Amino acid sequence: MTLDPHTFLAIAAMAVATVLTRLGGLVLIRFVSIGPKQKRALEAIPPAVLMAVIAPTALVTGPAETLAALATALVATRLPLLAAVAAGVIVVAVARVFVG
Repeated sequence: MTLDPHTFLAIAAMAVATVLTRLGGLVLIRFVSIGPKQKRALEAIPPAVLMAVIAPTALVTGPAETLAALATALVATRLPLLAAVAAGVIVVAVARVFVG
């Protein structure tokens, strides 16, 4: 297996950008006061990102994946993100056995 230097640099640059973005947010948040509306908006971001990631899969694959996406969306409205992901995994596994 060989390592392409351009691929390695691209991955390294993406990692650095991710770390700097997260650290920048932690530093900048110290200078901003967050009201109740802003807090609710920030709390809505993780489920929204999760749905943006899984929506294409739900729309172009089979019924098991569509059911799992629906279950994930419903659970994400009530429970933490980890529970929503777990529900989606369980539903897709069970649906693949019974639905196909």
